Amino acid sequence: MTSVNQGGTTVTKFNLAAVSAAATGLALVAGAASAQEIRFMCYSDGNECEVYDDVLDRFEAENEGVTVVVDVVPYQAILENLPVQLAAGSGPDMAKVTDLGGLTQFYLDLSPYVDSAYWEASFGDTLDWYRGAEGGDAIYGMHSQLTITGAFVNATLFEQAGVDMPADDATWEEWAEASRAVAEATDTPFPMAIDRTGHRVGGPAISYGAAIVSEDGTPTLSDEGFAAFVEQFVAWNEDGTMARDVWAGQGGATYQDAAQEFINGELVFYYSGSWQVGRMDEQVGDFFDWQVVGSPCGPAGLCSGMPGGAGIVGFEQTEHPEAVAAVIDFLAQEDIYAEVAARTRNLPAHLGVAEAGVEFEGASPAAAAALSAFAADLADVAPAAFRYQGYAGNRAMFGITAERVSQAIVGELTVEQAVTRMASDLEAALAEQN
Repeated sequence: MTSVNQGGTTVTKFNLAAVSAAATGLALVAGAASAQEIRFMCYSDGNECEVYDDVLDRFEAENEGVTVVVDVVPYQAILENLPVQLAAGSGPDMAKVTDLGGLTQFYLDLSPYVDSAYWEASFGDTLDWYRGAEGGDAIYGMHSQLTITGAFVNATLFEQAGVDMPADDATWEEWAEASRAVAEATDTPFPMAIDRTGHRVGGPAISYGAAIVSEDGTPTLSDEGFAAFVEQFVAWNEDGTMARDVWAGQGGATYQDAAQEFINGELVFYYSGSWQVGRMDEQVGDFFDWQVVGSPCGPAGLCSGMPGGAGIVGFEQTEHPEAVAAVIDFLAQEDIYAEVAARTRNLPAHLGVAEAGVEFEGASPAAAAALSAFAADLADVAPAAFRYQGYAGNRAMFGITAERVSQAIVGELTVEQAVTRMASDLEAALAEQN
């Protein structure tokens, strides 16, 4: 195994052969297994690619014949570069992705090469997220990280301010009031922040009554509930409740988080998601006490976050479909999946692993409590949020939301104009998609 740097991209090479039929239900033809190079584009929220490195390294020691080149790239490359590469026919053989339904047209159907019954029993409804609008029973990807959005709070600041944390069923307005009081009492720069992406505001908007994707599959970004949350969110950015530069400092659909502000102790309430737990655990340390409080409630009586996460998929353009399927099927086996979940401290989408429970390796008491809190919050996720996550056009909707809401925050559009533009943008995106 070797590691090199190619144009700023770290590339780790692994030699591995096909997994045995006992391990994966697939035996590659010996002659076809020689001299096959599989390129795996991987990004990490924490240490995911590093752990896959170790797992595949161990696999490499036992097998020969297929070489897997793991290209470790920034997340932005997955969002922006990968779709362009796939459309041009120059993409990798497999990748870790988050635009699950949006890339369906490029996926390799694994079902001819794997035990479909095992996959259906192990991954359940998350398989539908990869099937796009057409549905069907193809197996396109392994959901490697189940995530849910929710809030991190700086408990030390609440203690210093002498302000009680709102109750478990507190509303967004109650958390805003409490966060402002804490920030004022402790001279903390920012009471609240929400990551700049339409995905992150999906849960709060649904809690305010937005449908986003109706039961019949019709999408909307302009109903009364969605407009109500946008109006409130813009107002909070205008009055200093929200860290304005998170949304106002970027253009277009560019993603921006506020994790560093929270880590630096400059933010009271940070709405992001479970994938940030490892980062908080490692970088906050004993600087202050932090905890996860889930998703606040809205006027619609819902307290919903957004489910999501990442998955590992193969692409139809690969010259080695059996080898790609073998690698992904190996990673989907319960013992390997459980090990990766424990070491990366990610919530498992594998139903068997979730039922057995995961003892997250190296997690501090705060991180373990945070992961448990996120897991418990999954029960409050609204059906509309699951529909939104599985909707094939959600990536376009996320971008439309980020762009138009930001324009309302900086004063280029009124809230009413922003909502109207979102409706017309979505109509155009659907026409283009069709």
